[in-house]
Amino acid sequence: QVQLVESGGGLVQAGGSLRLSCAASGSIFSINAMGWYRQAPGKQRELVAVFISGGSTNYADSVQGRFTISRDNDKNTWYLQMNSLKPEDTAVYYCNAHIKGTSYDYTRNYWGQGTQVTVSS
Repeated sequence: QVQLVESGGGLVQAGGSLRLSCAASGSIFSINAMGWYRQAPGKQRELVAVFISGGSTNYADSVQGRFTISRDNDKNTWYLQMNSLKPEDTAVYYCNAHIKGTSYDYTRNYWGQGTQVTVSS
């Protein structure tokens, strides 16, 4: 069993900063990919930032230059540093990972429980 637990959301004023954390635990063999998504009211879930194959990163155009994804492989943890926050960043943020467990030899997709980020104008 694998679980993703995220934290760090909250209410901030425009221009402020937050750092989100996501920790994977359980019977993990490997984590092949990890990233962050968000879903605003009335909208579909969208990619925010992700580590892709080879260790490269990919960001949504709307957060480029303001958000930074990082990771600590030894702790099975990754982060999203959000600076210069805007009201349009308001959403529920979800961490995501593609993980192989010790009891299966294929990659499965996992999601965190979501954390609310609200940016006031």
